[in-house]
Formats: sequence, C-alpha cells, structure tokens
Amino acid sequence: MDAKNAQPNPTQVNNSVREWLDRRGLSSTKKTEPLRGDASDRQFVRVRLSSDNTRVLVVHKEAIDQQNLPFLQIADLLQRIPIPIPTIYSVDADLGIIEVEDLGDETLETAVCNTADESKRRTTYEKAVNIIVDIQRGGKTLQASGDKLFNVAFDKANLLFELEFFLAQFVERYRQTTIPKRIHSAITEEFSLLAGAMADEPRVVCHRDFHSRNLMKHRQRLYVIDFQDARMGPDMYDLASLLRDSYVELPADTVEHLLAYYAELMEIDYNANLRERFIRTALQRNLKALGTFGYQIARKGNTRYQDATTRTISYVKQTLRSDQRYRKLDHALSPVIDELQS
Repeated sequence: MDAKNAQPNPTQVNNSVREWLDRRGLSSTKKTEPLRGDASDRQFVRVRLSSDNTRVLVVHKEAIDQQNLPFLQIADLLQRIPIPIPTIYSVDADLGIIEVEDLGDETLETAVCNTADESKRRTTYEKAVNIIVDIQRGGKTLQASGDKLFNVAFDKANLLFELEFFLAQFVERYRQTTIPKRIHSAITEEFSLLAGAMADEPRVVCHRDFHSRNLMKHRQRLYVIDFQDARMGPDMYDLASLLRDSYVELPADTVEHLLAYYAELMEIDYNANLRERFIRTALQRNLKALGTFGYQIARKGNTRYQDATTRTISYVKQTLRSDQRYRKLDHALSPVIDELQS
C-alpha cells in the first residue's frame, strides 16, 4: 500500500475512459461502474462491453511508460512463474489505461466472511499459501534472468523507513500524539534492531501486500492482484501479511496449521526459528500497516480503514505482551499508544 500517491480526479478518469471507449468504436454511454480502489495512485472502472462481457480499466493519473511500468513488468514475471493474475488485454499508454480481466467482486476477505465452515476456510487459505510458495520457488528459478525485480529488496533502510512512517503518520498525525525526544530515541533504537534482524532473514520474491483484499476468488480459483510493488524480502513477509491480516483475523490454531503447511510445502523444518521469523515479520508488517491507515484516515478522510486499525493494534499488543524479546519495545511504545497502557 503506497500511501503517498494521489488518485486521479473523477473528471480526469471520465475523460480518459470516454476516449478509451471512442477509440474502440464503443458508445460513451456504455455502462461504466467505478470500483473501490486501493491506497495507490490508480482508479478502477468496470466497463460492460456487452451483456455478458466486462473488463476492468486501471486508470492512472497520467500517461504511463509501458516499457518501465512496474505493474506490467511484475505481471510478466508472475506469468512466467506462473501465478494466476488477471489477463492484460490492452495498454493505452497515452491515456494511462490498462485493460484487464474482470475477476468479479469476491475477495478472499468476503469469501471467508461469508462461510461459517472452518474446514472450507482452511482449504481456501491453503490455496493462498500455495501461491506464496509458488512465488518464492518460481522467483528463485527466474533469478538467473537478470530481471530488475531481483535488484530491489527490503533492506534495513527500507524496513526502518516503514517503521518511522508509522510514528509520523499514525502516532503523530492521526493520533495527534507528541512523542518526547527521549521516548522517540528509545523507540527508534528498538526499531533499528527489528529492521536489522529482518534484513538478515532469507530473501525471496515477495508480493509485498499479500492480504485478503488482494486475492480475488473467481471461478473457484484464487487470483493475485495489486502486485506492482513486488520485490525481494524476508521469506515470512507474505505469510505475515496473509496470516496477520488487518482485515481478517484467523483463529490461532489455523495460523499454526498454515505455518506448518507452508513449511511442509517448502520442505523446511517447522521450528522455533521459523516461528520467531514469522512473529518478527508480522510485528513490523502490522506497524507499517498502521502507518498507512493513519495516513489514509487523517490525511484523506478514508474511514474504511478504521476497523482494520483496531484489529492491527490488537495484533501488535498481542505480540509485544506474549514475547519477551519485545519487552523493551513494548515499554518504549506504551507511553504513546493508548491501547498499550493497560
């Protein structure tokens, strides 16, 4: 979730979509439907080409460089692995529009929330874990290709930036809490240790935002979307995004089952070291997400993230209170996060 980009305005989107329709000899009165977007600089519009044929237009705020656009580059890499992603039908670079397959409206989030059958939920999540494994294994196979993706990684500086973004956007901007210099220094010292430990973990190809709203259920299959920020990173990163999801809270035994399932697929030991890496990565990931949510709510008035904020803070509190390794971080954060003061 890249919180720093602004979306194109509605008039700009309408003009671009109208021109896209005109180029194809389609009526500008063709039914179009704005879709809920993400925290990026894009808008999404569903276009009904005929009674039984729809597409989704990904509309950027300006013209795009087709040869260097991360979305198209990563799509090509994922197709070579292969990973199920929406088919790309056309690119109108000057309009900033990419025409992609319409996967419908059912995300993994809505799919699991609409069933009370825990067995079905686990089976669906196992499919998601299989995709993570495919990305990691396939990415390793393709590393010899020299693709630019393999030169971009979560290093200590990137991970630390995300943690500092949490302080600036969630604590200071959204919660309007002033952080005393002494406490700020104590927090950043612990953040530095956390980021350094993560940077030393095994690196694999990471989707970077692999959660229940970025997995679409279409024709009984899961498809991956919002993949343009993929890069090399800790092997637990996508698992942490999925299993400590800000939008869907999974039972503890399901999380354990899926971690063990991942280890089995990867043919590695499901041991204390793996669980330690998962917990550490989930903590960093949750704090990073809070920074984005704080920005979206305080700066853009996007209250749809409010429930996710509450759930994510509960994850952070659970980790800090249940793991002695984060005792100092808990002590440092408690004065500036109300929920940690009890």
